Amino acid sequence: MNGDHAARIPEGVIERLPAYLSVLLQLRQQGETTTSSARLGELTDVNPAQIRRDLTHFGQFGKRGVGYDVLLLIEHIQSILGSDHMHRIVLVGAGHLGSAIASYDGLRARGFSVVAVLDKDRAKVGSRAGGLVVRHIDELERIVSEQQVRIGVIAVPQDAAQEVADLMASSGIRVILNYSSAMVRVPDHVMLHNTDPVRELLHTLYYLSRAERIAPVHAE
Repeated sequence: MNGDHAARIPEGVIERLPAYLSVLLQLRQQGETTTSSARLGELTDVNPAQIRRDLTHFGQFGKRGVGYDVLLLIEHIQSILGSDHMHRIVLVGAGHLGSAIASYDGLRARGFSVVAVLDKDRAKVGSRAGGLVVRHIDELERIVSEQQVRIGVIAVPQDAAQEVADLMASSGIRVILNYSSAMVRVPDHVMLHNTDPVRELLHTLYYLSRAERIAPVHAE
């Protein structure tokens, strides 16, 4: 897919593709070889017609009366997202959150490999997180250069997040996934995505509170 074509694809389509991929990987694990837009819609909570429209941006994948070939569709979506080959990640923060991220098996299935876990706390250096020996953050620049790492994950306390983001940017990291609650700043050439779990919960809480306010009251 060339750059001009990618530029014409609506952002909403790109945002939904990871959900489709996650479901397809689960179906493959369960031994299913074909699926339908209705099935994908049921599992992703996306309208089947929307799914069909999304996929037509990249070609005709399904066959009427047969559905989608699960393996083929996985390959297509991985190629579209760029996860058809392994992307190396460095993770800074060897606490509970960082260790959980490093240990998550789903990363490799989606084309990501954590190659190093770093921390500035020397008491944690030498311990293990996700099967990797924790190294000192002073090694960040060398690891990024030697292993050609482009993606960094921040899993440190709020007050340390900006310092880590600065170190990642200066070391050559191009994409930063920020799991802290800090609103960090990065240079224009670095892509930043904030995934603070607390913010996500607060976003969900709004809809929960709204549903509870309008829920009918049942008399006893």
